[in-house]
Amino acid sequence: MRKTLWKVGLSAAVVLLTSTSAYAQLATQNINATAVVAARGRITLTGAINFPDTDPFVSPTINAAGLTVQALARVAVGAGVSLTVQAGGNFVSAGDSIAIGNLTWATAGGAGFNATGTMSSATAQPVGSWTGPGAHNATQTYTLVNDWAYAPGNYVVTLTYTLTSP
Repeated sequence: MRKTLWKVGLSAAVVLLTSTSAYAQLATQNINATAVVAARGRITLTGAINFPDTDPFVSPTINAAGLTVQALARVAVGAGVSLTVQAGGNFVSAGDSIAIGNLTWATAGGAGFNATGTMSSATAQPVGSWTGPGAHNATQTYTLVNDWAYAPGNYVVTLTYTLTSP
């Protein structure tokens, strides 16, 4: 019986010695992984700003369907971010025009968005402002004064949204 125990003990020692030598650490080396992250911004406008013809006596103002505004900003943690909108001029149709100041908006939802505003072609109007990176979403509802003095026509104006960070 002693011989059997001795053989088992010797076998276990051989396995243990063989196992530890297979995991011997011979060398290590470190390498740095890098990632370049630049400041970025993106504006997504979903919907359209269309004002249907209505009787000015019945509707002194016309609302367009809501425009969904998403402003995405990847900036430093304490950096300011602002979203503005500016008209390219007045509404025009052939030689006729509607003053751009007759176009206003109201904003629903979205922290940091301005609740109301009046369009201008002379100065970019603030739509929203935030601090640091993030995604900001709201719905803007545009309203146009409906006046008997407008000449018939299909009027158009370009509105330019700009996202900036110093």
